[in-house]
Amino acid sequence: MVSGRRSGRGAARSRKGRTSHAVQVSHPPHPLSLRHPRAAAVAAPALAEPAVTEAAVAAPQELGTLLADGPFHEALRAAIAASGLSLDRIRERLRHRGTTVSAATLSSWQSGRYRPERPHALAALAVLEDVVQLPPGALGGLLGPPRPRGRWLPTAAGRPGIADVWSDRGDIDGALSRVDTRWDHALTRISCHTRLELNARGRELSVWNRRLLRAECDGPDRWITVFQLDNPGPLPRLRTAAPFRTGRVAESPQDRLLVAEVLFDRPLARGETVIVEYSLEHRAPLPHTAQVEATLHVPVREYVVEVRFDPAALPASCHSFRSADLDSPAQERLIRPDTVGSVHAVALAAGPCRFGIRWAWD
Repeated sequence: MVSGRRSGRGAARSRKGRTSHAVQVSHPPHPLSLRHPRAAAVAAPALAEPAVTEAAVAAPQELGTLLADGPFHEALRAAIAASGLSLDRIRERLRHRGTTVSAATLSSWQSGRYRPERPHALAALAVLEDVVQLPPGALGGLLGPPRPRGRWLPTAAGRPGIADVWSDRGDIDGALSRVDTRWDHALTRISCHTRLELNARGRELSVWNRRLLRAECDGPDRWITVFQLDNPGPLPRLRTAAPFRTGRVAESPQDRLLVAEVLFDRPLARGETVIVEYSLEHRAPLPHTAQVEATLHVPVREYVVEVRFDPAALPASCHSFRSADLDSPAQERLIRPDTVGSVHAVALAAGPCRFGIRWAWD
């Protein structure tokens, strides 16, 4: 997986981005059914909302029943309908309370396709209950135990997932909910190569990626790339070549985040290998970059990070760096461009860790 300047499966990261390998109007209370102990009366609001629709008038009885018996997604859908709020307005109210959840995530929760399971998603659900004026735990109590994340995959005990590595980077759950990530831990990273191309002004043109992967079970049919810009700007285009295709692409401009599927030509059999190549091409105005970083959330046998400078615009200094784990300080080593302006660093038997190259201009 590749992410902005930060690469997920090896996330490549620059100061301008990351590449991965890695409310306020109150509502009237809901007259909830007394069948459910959580359906207690809610304090009356100070301000009134716009006119309530017929569907919202009819919703309380249905909502009370759903809060008593579930399922979660139907109870959530009924609560949102009864609130009279659109998903965008709910998202804004959550944001004003310090919680980032996209409208797409809310939609996936109420459709039943996905549900909140990770700690930060459950914390957002608690705030959402307050936004739609439900008692604490009214929706969270319907979730039950977490569902397995892949019908054919054993749990990858002790290994962080994509969302864990990117949990501080905006609404990563919302973006990941729009793609299929179940094969992430089923693909062993044998060799990964990320190459950053810069122009004569030190601005980033593209990030080329090559991954040699091995399937650890039958079925993997895609690779997930995650990319995030550090500063506002247009998100890059994902380019694939045959036999690979671009699958679903989830963009979150407010978080400067792109998540996309690189589809294989067919599902892999257990033990089968595949070489995946794709590029992220930047749009004008091109981001200015002084670092490329791979954040490895799973072990990688070999990871190569390469930077190609314009020979007429070489940096004053260049260092490779690598941390012992995701949270440790990185150790640096001086490296020098070759005659064509290229530098590279190699990590063997790496991960989880942060690894990359940074440079400084005169």
